[in-house]
This record gives sequence, structure tokens and C-alpha cells, in this order.
Amino acid sequence: MPRPEVVFYVLASSSQAERQDFACKLIEKIYRGGQSCYVLTEHAAQAAEVDKLLWTFRAGSFVPHQVYQGVLPAYKNTILIGGNDIPVDWQKIIVNLSTNFPPTDAPTERIVEILDNSEESKRAGRQRYRHYLDAGLEIITHKQEATGWVESRARKE
Repeated sequence: MPRPEVVFYVLASSSQAERQDFACKLIEKIYRGGQSCYVLTEHAAQAAEVDKLLWTFRAGSFVPHQVYQGVLPAYKNTILIGGNDIPVDWQKIIVNLSTNFPPTDAPTERIVEILDNSEESKRAGRQRYRHYLDAGLEIITHKQEATGWVESRARKE
């Protein structure tokens, strides 16, 4: 059975606003690529914040989305935002903005983690990183540096 790929983006900034903006750009890229995703948030307030940002993060941008509260959207490629109760049809790509561990079994194909440079974010990210390694998943890390993005790969053998 194929295992999901995990992709970490580690931002140079410790700004929560820049992390959310980066997440919106990535979610838009996923949508424009013809796919949907589930945005896993820590709590309802964070889900509402992401919902609002997806409307406002860039002028002219349109990403169909809704906060998931047990009701599936009318359109299949709508981005869903919410807690751990992830509908099966939205488990293929999970953008994790929470400290939770998303599902690592099929149908999940990719888990995207976005960390800012704050100690709190990095500490929680390290726990999830170890969890994914222990599960035998391949991890690709993109670290933002002054010269651009630096990529590294890891997998526990």
C-alpha cells in the first residue's frame, strides 16, 4: 500500500501572519492544480481565520472553500477547513496548520506541514517530524533561507 509523502515548509519568519499567507498561496496552488485538500486547523477560531484569509489574501484570487462542520460541499474540488474529522474524499492532500497528527494511511497521498521560525512552531513540528519518520514515511523539507529555498530528504530505514 502506498504511503503518503510528507512535505515540510520551514519559513524564515516567525510571523503567524506570514505563515497563514504562505498557507493560502499553497492552498491556491493546490486548487489551481485541479485538486482539493483539507486544511487541518487547531480549533474553530483558526478555521474561521483561514476561511477569511482565503477570501482576502490576494486581490483577484478565488479559491472555493468552506469550514467543514459535517456537511459536504456541493462541489467536489472545494477546499475544506476544520478539525480532525476529515471526510474520506478530502484526505488525499492534507495541509496541516495544527499540532495534530493527520492520517498517514490511504487515501492520504501528501501531508503538507507549514512551520514558522518560532520556537513553539518548530518544537511541535519536530514532534510531528519524528512521528512521520517512525511511521516510515518519506519527508521532504523545504527551508527558507536568505538565498532561497533549501531542500532535504529523510526516511527512516
